[in-house]
Amino acid sequence: MKLNKNYLLALCSSFLMWLAWPPHTWFAPLLLIGLVPLMVAIDRMRLQQAPKTGRRIFLTAGLAFLTWNTACIYWVFNAISAFNTGFTGTIVSFLVSLIPYGLGALLMTFAFWLYYRLRLRVNAWVGYLGLICFYIAMEYLHESWDLAFPWMTLGNGFAGMHQLAQWYEYTGVYGGSLWILLSNILAFEAYRSWKSTEEKALKPALIWLAVVVLPIGFSWYTYNSYQEKKLSVNVVTVQPNIDPYQKYESISANEQLRILTRLSDSVAQVNTEYFIWPETAIPNYTDEDRVRANPDFLATQQFLNKYKNGTLITGIESVKWYDTKKTISAQESSNGMYYDHFNSAMQVENSAEVAFYHKSKLVPGAEKMPFPKVFSFLTPVFAGLGGSVSSWGWQDEPEVFYSYSGIGVAPVICYESIWGSWVGKSVKNGAQFIAVITNDGWWGNTSGKDQHMLYAKLRAIETRRWVVRSANTGISGFINQRGDVVKKSTWWTRTAIKADINLNDALTPYVKSGDLIAQIAAVMGFILALLIPFKKWVKK
Repeated sequence: MKLNKNYLLALCSSFLMWLAWPPHTWFAPLLLIGLVPLMVAIDRMRLQQAPKTGRRIFLTAGLAFLTWNTACIYWVFNAISAFNTGFTGTIVSFLVSLIPYGLGALLMTFAFWLYYRLRLRVNAWVGYLGLICFYIAMEYLHESWDLAFPWMTLGNGFAGMHQLAQWYEYTGVYGGSLWILLSNILAFEAYRSWKSTEEKALKPALIWLAVVVLPIGFSWYTYNSYQEKKLSVNVVTVQPNIDPYQKYESISANEQLRILTRLSDSVAQVNTEYFIWPETAIPNYTDEDRVRANPDFLATQQFLNKYKNGTLITGIESVKWYDTKKTISAQESSNGMYYDHFNSAMQVENSAEVAFYHKSKLVPGAEKMPFPKVFSFLTPVFAGLGGSVSSWGWQDEPEVFYSYSGIGVAPVICYESIWGSWVGKSVKNGAQFIAVITNDGWWGNTSGKDQHMLYAKLRAIETRRWVVRSANTGISGFINQRGDVVKKSTWWTRTAIKADINLNDALTPYVKSGDLIAQIAAVMGFILALLIPFKKWVKK
């Protein structure tokens, strides 16, 4: 059976976008034309106006985005299947994986379908404005709601070739999404002009070329001329390489601490000011109110005694107790008390001071029940099954850890590092560098760990802050304010590395304004969507 030509065009877009996506570093510019084949297919169907055109466009765009999303984040299945073994487990893992594969693709598809519906009512350029606003609005929704997973935001695509994304310090990743969409629209218009009459094709082609070349030129100039302020501190980051699936069975908590301290000591200097350990490096649940008497805490302080100005930031699983159900995530214990358990970052110094940050961007389903207020009525059902509708606890605002010397650090746990605005808030509140603690071993040796590492480069550019990354079994390293990976570890290697990093107090325009582009797009998209039910008011 011959495959529909429109489907072939959709698959062509999928292939180009996949080829351009991290970790395929050098093909990133293909993002600027990757959606053109899909736009050609949609335009052909729009002009034909055959029965059920809207449905055909939805299915065609859906094929493109579902294929692209699945090809880029296939590693999600690895993480889920590791907990579900056997044939039945594989089937369950596949079905659950369809949620992250399909949900983002559905939102992207819906944006193109809204564009088609709007295009029936307005002229081409108003329609294109709608496409840009609808698409970015859907990306913003997928970053903001309880099912958030903004991994495939278009602007993330330049994480591999960060030299082209230096202007993200002004716009954040949504500026990249805007650029990619505009470039594809102009490239499609140039193609359409060339197909209709070659004499008129030069002008739209030159406009497209200007839109591509000018941001690249500005970015390269910024990259090559950027100078960091010299205010350095020595930092050690540790990668203990403890199998996350055996962490709680085969290695005791004391042995894990010995591994972490031994690795830290192996590269530390007398003047080392920061040690960064990964997510859940201290595995025992720790009562935050009684932490100073906790043996693990005392062991970390004993370790720091050798480093007069040393500060430790480590992942830890912590607990807080309440007399009443103080938070929506709190669970009732057998003694009538309530408690929250957190995936936390803890800062320890050579003093009695200790600070906690609770991971806030929790993985939907795995760490947090989406829309917990809506589904709170299910609490008795989940309790009867041994679980909870509330899952892990969280905090509502990002944190800044301040050391005794006054240095501010943004603690970022796991995939929180793909939220530019969240990290930006910490920087706005005083963070002078960013510490990402994660455990990328869940995904295995797949492109997931590489993408996660590369996305951190965008946070460095947006905030002009160094990023120090400590991954249990992933890729640890140092990223400077231009987004260059200065030093990094290799996969599945037990090691510690150190570097002198530069602190920065200046605030970028993006840190000051946040995701303004996405917010404007969401408002404009809503207004343009209101035009869809009305009769056509422009003839072409």
